[in-house]
Amino acid sequence: MAAAASSSSPPAAITCRAAVAWGPGQALVMEDVEVAPPGPMEIRVKVVSTSICRSDVTQWQSTAQPDLFPRIFGHEASGVVESVGEGVTEFQAGDHALTVFIGECMSCKHCVSGKSNMCQRLGLERKGVMHSDQTTRFSIGGKPVYHYCAVSSFSEYAVVHSGCAVKVSPAMPMDRICLLSCGASAGLGAAWNVADVSKGSSVVIFGLGTVGLSVAQGAKLRGASKIIGVDTNPDKQEKGKAFGVTDFINPAELNEPVQQGWGLTVTLGVPKAKPEVSAHYGLLLSGRTLKGSLFGGWRPKSDIPLLVEKYTNKEIQIDDLVTHDMPFSDINKALELMLENRCLRCVIHMAK
Repeated sequence: MAAAASSSSPPAAITCRAAVAWGPGQALVMEDVEVAPPGPMEIRVKVVSTSICRSDVTQWQSTAQPDLFPRIFGHEASGVVESVGEGVTEFQAGDHALTVFIGECMSCKHCVSGKSNMCQRLGLERKGVMHSDQTTRFSIGGKPVYHYCAVSSFSEYAVVHSGCAVKVSPAMPMDRICLLSCGASAGLGAAWNVADVSKGSSVVIFGLGTVGLSVAQGAKLRGASKIIGVDTNPDKQEKGKAFGVTDFINPAELNEPVQQGWGLTVTLGVPKAKPEVSAHYGLLLSGRTLKGSLFGGWRPKSDIPLLVEKYTNKEIQIDDLVTHDMPFSDINKALELMLENRCLRCVIHMAK
């Protein structure tokens, strides 16, 4: 790999290893990719740890955007800033950072409102390019390799917008706090920010993966009296208890619908199929509420440092969400574990 540019000279392109998806559902291939220098307001990060999120797997398998291949997936990551682009003052080489799949520009209408995390400039990127100029920073043989969520952490180096990164203390364990860049934060925020779970309330969680268990943890910390976990995997029962689940239901063992009662429903994650939602108006008249949640309602730069602090103070659990630690060379094995529902989070460790 080419040496990084010195602080006195502008960053140059570097070559590194990346796990490239050449087509939907195809095994990732370790390739030498060229990573362009960071553009204005961008930073180039040496990825230290990245974990496998269910949305990575869903989009990797999806045939909805076949033109966005070859592609580098991954977005839940931690790393060290290698170089910075023009105009970046918040970061400098050597800073530790979390990458985030939605940014916070701090100046658009949504960001300044203090009520929304749907940044109008650095929102969820779906075209496989960078927010700033709609081009890629990865290439192989001069041909573009597409991004995922403007992060692409299944690579030794990645370029992200400085608004899509959060500075953290070098004392933080990079292989654990990477979960705060997506899954763990999304679940905690769904309970605290979106559902606003109150003391004594009852909560039902459909799916006890990393996000669902984080919802349970958030509900427990808010004082919920009953936290019901619903999952078809019986192994999740004991794991759920550790995060606050008081009752467990396996719908495969029932002959009646699980979704009974009224109240507030919060949607989380990326659906595998049928993204449309339909409901009879009468259900809403009876007091039911449906709310969506992206990243648990957190504003990355404003709020994620608070979660890092809670982790430091042992107020929230993160470590027990990691079931596997694997080298970068085993990333396809990690994807298989996720597909087979045999893991919560696999943390991928890049070579030092």
